[in-house]
Formats: sequence, C-alpha cells, structure tokens
Amino acid sequence: MAYQVQVPLSGIAGWRYLERTQEAQKATFENDALMQREIAYFKENIGKVETAEDLIGDYRLLEFALTAYGLEDDTYKKALVRTVLEGGTDDEDSLANRITVNGYKEMAEDFGFGNETGVQTATEGFADKIISAFKERKFETAVSEEKDYLGTVMAFERSIDMLTGAEAAAEGDEEAKAKSWYTVLGDEDLRTFFEGAFGLPSQFVNLDIDQQARMMERKAEQFLGDGSLSALEDEANVDKLITRFLAFQQIEEGWNNPQGPGANALKILQGNHSSASYGIINLLYGIDE
Repeated sequence: MAYQVQVPLSGIAGWRYLERTQEAQKATFENDALMQREIAYFKENIGKVETAEDLIGDYRLLEFALTAYGLEDDTYKKALVRTVLEGGTDDEDSLANRITVNGYKEMAEDFGFGNETGVQTATEGFADKIISAFKERKFETAVSEEKDYLGTVMAFERSIDMLTGAEAAAEGDEEAKAKSWYTVLGDEDLRTFFEGAFGLPSQFVNLDIDQQARMMERKAEQFLGDGSLSALEDEANVDKLITRFLAFQQIEEGWNNPQGPGANALKILQGNHSSASYGIINLLYGIDE
C-alpha cells in the first residue's frame, strides 16, 4: 500500500504542519516500492528513445514523462503529444509555442525531438531531471488527495520561477507584460490559487478573458503593491498570498464562527476590500472595456 501523506490539521495550520514535515514525508513517499519500480524502468529505458514515436509507443515511459510536466491527464492524447514534440520549439509558430496548456513547451524543449539540438534523452542529467520533476508532481498529487487546497499551494510555489521568468521575458514590452497573467488563467491550479487568494467570486470565470487578466493585475496591485507577476520575487508577497488563500479556505470549510479557528482567518482578511462572497457587479465595477 502506497504511503499516504499525513496532514492532521486544516487551513493555515495544516500548511505549516506540511512545511515542517514535508522533507521526511517525501522521503518515505519516494521509497514506495511501486514508485521505485517506475523510476527504475524510466531510467533504464528513456535513453533508448530516439523519436517522439518511440516515446508514444511505450505507455510507461509516456505516462512517466507526461506526469513530470503535469500532463498526466493527456496520456491518451497521443496524436497531440507527438505533434507537439516533433514540432519542437525552435520555430516560433510551432504548436509547442502556441498551445496554451502549460508544460508542453517545456517538454518539447527538453526532449529536443524537433529542435536543431536533436534528441536529448540520452544526454547526461536528462533522466535525473525528469525523475526529479516526476517525484515532485507525484508527491503534490498525494498531498492533493489528502487536502486538495494544499496541493494547489504547492503547485503555486513550484510555478513561481516560471511566472517571474515569464514576467522578466516580457520586460519592456507592455503588451506582453499584460499578457503574462494569461499564463495564470490558462493553468487550472494557478487560476484556483489566485482566485482564492484574491477572494474572487465564482462568477469571475464568466468574464471576458481580457477582463479577467486586468482584474488579476488590479488585485495584485491592491494586495501586493505591484500589478505584475514580478511581485512574486518578494518572499513576503508569496507568503501573503498563501496565507490569504488558506484563510479563505478555512472560511469556506465553515470555520467562520466567532469562537472557532476561522476567527483568525477572518482577522487576516479584515480591512481588505475583497470578500469571498462579493457580487459580480462589484467585480466588474471600474474595469475598462
């Protein structure tokens, strides 16, 4: 039986507990016999893969690789995976560069099937990199199975470098900079995290995508003092967002009575203009058309 992640507390307290015990729990989790077999198989066989077709043809290798990039739900989309990988990333018009699902571009670049560099599967360090990412994703999934919102926080933490990197790449290009919020909106975990941290209502998803991006930027400006994703370079801002996200989770779990643990969550959110339940009219107010 696979090791089950232990998080006996909820909300902010649960996150702090996971932070304290994560290293030990990960070590136990990664020593699971089934995981070790999958890692051994990947390490032994990935260097033999020379084409995208080779990868597609081995279900265990394909599933392992896709999981490492957060794409495990696309294992059955073999035609899409092959097209993305074979097209590479050298051509700015390639599918890997145009697809909105996070993970594909990085995978196509790392494997190199369609790039001038050529296939990278047998190069030094390649297998170890994929294995490390696989372990991270599997542990994240195990945490989500215990408490889904903690898995969402882990996904956010894992993505910080990617998000700030996207912002840096857009430096000096205001249009590209504004569009960097679309990276958040295009990723289910990141969208969930930021919507929760900003206290956005469920109706938010009904807005035009451009309005959603502008609202994200405005909320970042309101709570972090900077409407761009570069605000995440400050660890204090990262912790602030995580705390807000978890505080809202406590409230949604019904902890919001004056004597209950949710009272602390409410105090964290006191004084802010956002609320977990404000309406779509307030959300739309002030957004430029």
